[in-house]
Amino acid sequence: MHEQVNEILKQNRLSVTGSRLKILNLFLKKGNALSHADIEKNTGESFDRVTVYRTLQTFVEKGIIHLIPTTDNSIKYALCKNDCAPGHHHDNHVHFICDECHKTICLDEINIPIIKLPKGFKPQHAEMVVTGVCGDCRL
Repeated sequence: MHEQVNEILKQNRLSVTGSRLKILNLFLKKGNALSHADIEKNTGESFDRVTVYRTLQTFVEKGIIHLIPTTDNSIKYALCKNDCAPGHHHDNHVHFICDECHKTICLDEINIPIIKLPKGFKPQHAEMVVTGVCGDCRL
């Protein structure tokens, strides 16, 4: 996984820093969306809030991670797929938030439907969040 983290940073022309390594490794290891607090708690390091925030912003700008709105108006972050680029995300998929375990999952195979807007309107970004009970919690 360490090689994969280094490769992602290299592809995006980012210098390798301790915070970038730890945070990106955490995203790869967890496989689901993370909040700022999740990252602070799970990196095993004592990065200050500003370092975590700046690292996340850089990753969003480079197309490494994308934002997911939550039902409580906070934000979670998830890894982008390979087709995202700096300033241009292609994460037009549904996000699922479990009411039981609060895990946020990207449903990559389910695209957000095209919304027909009134004449003269131009969409820039669409988000769709579905809440319910995930497969693990239903058992």
